[in-house]
Amino acid sequence: MPVRPTAVSILALSLVTAAASLTACGSGSGSSPDTVKISFKQSTDNSVKVMDTYLADIKKQFEKEYPGKKVELVPIKAPDSEYYTKLQQMLRSPRTAPDLVYEDTFLINSDITSGYLKPLDPYLAKWKDWGQFIDTAKSAARGEDGKTYGVPDGTDTRGLWFDKRVFRKAGLPEDWQPTNWDDVLAAARTIKKKAPGVTPLNVYTGKPAGEAATMQGLEMLLYGTNDGTSDPLYDSGSKKWIAGSQGFKDALSFVETVYKEKLGPDVSDALDPNFGTAVRGELLPQGKLGIDLDGSWLPQDWNQGSGHEWPDWSKQLGLAYMPTQHGQAPGKVSMSGGWTWAIPAKAGNPDLAFDFVKTMQTKANAQKWYIANSGIAVRKDVADDPSYTSAQPGIKFFTDLVSSTHYRPAYPAYPKVSTAIQEAMESVTTGDASVDKAAGQYDTTLKDVTGDQVVTQ
Repeated sequence: MPVRPTAVSILALSLVTAAASLTACGSGSGSSPDTVKISFKQSTDNSVKVMDTYLADIKKQFEKEYPGKKVELVPIKAPDSEYYTKLQQMLRSPRTAPDLVYEDTFLINSDITSGYLKPLDPYLAKWKDWGQFIDTAKSAARGEDGKTYGVPDGTDTRGLWFDKRVFRKAGLPEDWQPTNWDDVLAAARTIKKKAPGVTPLNVYTGKPAGEAATMQGLEMLLYGTNDGTSDPLYDSGSKKWIAGSQGFKDALSFVETVYKEKLGPDVSDALDPNFGTAVRGELLPQGKLGIDLDGSWLPQDWNQGSGHEWPDWSKQLGLAYMPTQHGQAPGKVSMSGGWTWAIPAKAGNPDLAFDFVKTMQTKANAQKWYIANSGIAVRKDVADDPSYTSAQPGIKFFTDLVSSTHYRPAYPAYPKVSTAIQEAMESVTTGDASVDKAAGQYDTTLKDVTGDQVVTQ
């Protein structure tokens, strides 16, 4: 959370209040055998209704397809980090557990280990559409026990968004493609000098940004520090987390440089949990941000009916892949994650919940969702459909990055490892610690949260 004395107490109070209200309103899934309760992450931007609109349509289809059955949508409106906390509180009790929940793949193994989720294999074995899902997406929802606990609704990749209007003002090329980290920093320094009033470069950082800081920030750097053939965060051979690497320090140094040289947003803005909403809704559309290290999903906020309609974004923004540190092979780097639909272990109506998943995940409905939320298809039949690949500018660029992407080591300890990464980033962002000190603190925390399952490089 931001370094403010009341932040923790405010969050704690809000979570207690939320939990109390959920319990008080009887949101437990067992209240009616004919009602399926669907919990999902609602945008913190009131004008962005992509998920709400999509689920309302599926609800209508489902209630028509299953006469007498009802769908109750239970939105959780919160930044990512708070959403995960609130969701886990709901999953602990049959009184508050919904029948179906929207789970980030980074958290799913942790929730599996905690016993919060139900294995879906008996349902999947009878569902012919499961064969259309790509293997990497399936594996992201698989537990260490080999069972599958979620149905993926798409994946994502990450790269550099840059504003051609800002680049013109700064004398930078509109077909910009950096070949190493120095090129990225050089462009940001040029923007700072020649385009005053514009934030040169956004790299998400710190605990308030949650997984966005870890994944769009440090991991996009860290996974570009080696040759791409091994995981710089987790050693699969020894099954241990990696501490003390030079790559980790180099990634932190990049973050430190961005904020020390004032190439990034003001630290107070960067450590605002809703800063991502401002980036998509204000800074990029208004030409106030030069370069944004971010994800493939951004255009969902600019589509028709989003509240931030920006039909010309593809003319005003350019896309570049994130280069490796020194331009070494494979030359580019991306991270991929995604979300899944999972059934809580304490759900009252699990069979009805999976029926809802089947309605959501027909080819037509899946394709509609990928396009609406600027997602990348995880169904082969959709990915091969020309109407999908040509539906929106940027889809082909981000889909092509799948070939050079990396997936997080989504083991049960990962959420705690991710938090330790955010803390290290925040300390160099604020200047509270040097890179070496922040890396040392990370190594110490890593040993604590993984039970000393650490290997030093």
